[in-house]
Amino acid sequence: MGKPRGQGGWTRARCQENGGDPARERLWAELFDQLDLNKDGRIDINELKIGLAARGLLPRTSVEEQIVKAGDTNQDGLLDYEEFTHYLRAHEKCLRLMFSSLDRNNDGEIDVGEIQLSLHNIGVDVTLEEASKILQSMDKDGTMTIDWVEWRDHFLFNPLYSMEDIALYWKRSVILDIGEHLTVPDEFSEKERQSGFVWRQLMAGAMAGSVSRTGTAPLDRLKVFLQVHGQSSDRGTVWNGLKAMIKEGGLSALWRGNGINVLKIAPETAIKFLAYEQIKRLMVGSRDGVSLKVQERFIAGSLAGATAQTIIYPME
Repeated sequence: MGKPRGQGGWTRARCQENGGDPARERLWAELFDQLDLNKDGRIDINELKIGLAARGLLPRTSVEEQIVKAGDTNQDGLLDYEEFTHYLRAHEKCLRLMFSSLDRNNDGEIDVGEIQLSLHNIGVDVTLEEASKILQSMDKDGTMTIDWVEWRDHFLFNPLYSMEDIALYWKRSVILDIGEHLTVPDEFSEKERQSGFVWRQLMAGAMAGSVSRTGTAPLDRLKVFLQVHGQSSDRGTVWNGLKAMIKEGGLSALWRGNGINVLKIAPETAIKFLAYEQIKRLMVGSRDGVSLKVQERFIAGSLAGATAQTIIYPME
């Protein structure tokens, strides 16, 4: 597969216009028609959101607004066919250059080693397992490599314009588990901190944790119930344990105590994140721009989890 090479592994890709592919143009025309739900010849943010979801494409938060803003040349808040195809054409050229920058051996495919090396070159050290996790999120055919089509289709509706953007996107996808139920992201860019993205991400995680806790609360109660009564008791089976709890306090007994479990998730998430960031600063010290090693991230995560658990212990 012939393709131009990028100038540098992680330099900003410069997107130039040139001749289009007729097959792609036809595909874009079909896609535009599917996304234009009210058939007025223009796509708004809501149509883009609904249309992408209907096609099984669930891009990251607020990406629809970014796509419309990037392609909306006449600033009317809508994308007509010309603006839509112009955006996709330019974005695919950017993606091609970024793919070429990652494809170090120029074999037309990106493997785990190339992902790991490229991240290492900008100071982000990931394990082979983490690099594999990144690759598997894009690998549709199970070959453990990413070809151009897989790369293009994965990022087509993610408005990332440079290899630095791709790196930040991946860094958010590889998270460090520092507790039984919650996770804390490795780090966020200064732009994301100022925009409030960090806290939106944390609150989304807290809400997801609340739903998860509520859904599994009966199993948590049953676990404690069986530990207390033991298998030798006539209540010592799963079915008998469930019947006994319902008989004792009705169906709501299965969720007894769940309210406090849900209530503590938000402060626990915030405390873990703040503690994690502070511990990282102490570890880095005067080494500005230096990323923590895997073992240092593990220690920081463990200490952050212990700090959060100690503070919220009265709620347990």
